[in-house]
Amino acid sequence: MSATAANIGFETLYQDHHRWLHRLVLRRLNCADTAADLVHDTFLRLLVRDQDLGAIDEPRAYLNHIANGLIANHWRRRDVEQAYLEALHQRPPVASPSPETRQIVIDTLCQIDAMLCDLPAKVRQAFLLSRLDGVRYAQIAITLGVSERMVKKYMAQAMLHCLRVVEDVA
Repeated sequence: MSATAANIGFETLYQDHHRWLHRLVLRRLNCADTAADLVHDTFLRLLVRDQDLGAIDEPRAYLNHIANGLIANHWRRRDVEQAYLEALHQRPPVASPSPETRQIVIDTLCQIDAMLCDLPAKVRQAFLLSRLDGVRYAQIAITLGVSERMVKKYMAQAMLHCLRVVEDVA
């Protein structure tokens, strides 16, 4: 580690790399406002971590890693929000939910999505087919190319995982 890296502070890190990180994120998102928000969040995450910033050997690689995670979360949230809005448009016309209700629903859907993304693909698919689409276990087994008993195991695994995540949050 170089002497300058050992003496680097948050302000120096911010001054030296903010403009570079903003350009990098802007190229990926093509939206100046969102890029500014995510760069801000990147530095905020760095600021709240209890770590020696001087111990960072490659600050740009480290900042890029944090920013990439935030960009992935941004895209996932955007996809969930878009799916929710499309589902709303397919429903028969009724009173639209308030902006606050929409935000609560979108936040909840993002939490569920994050909870399920840790599951293996077949477990997640079985859970979603059963709980969202109301598909019976026998049909899920055919769809996934597994036995009905395996679908039951997948469902148990998914529910146990969700329970653990909820208990960790509480």
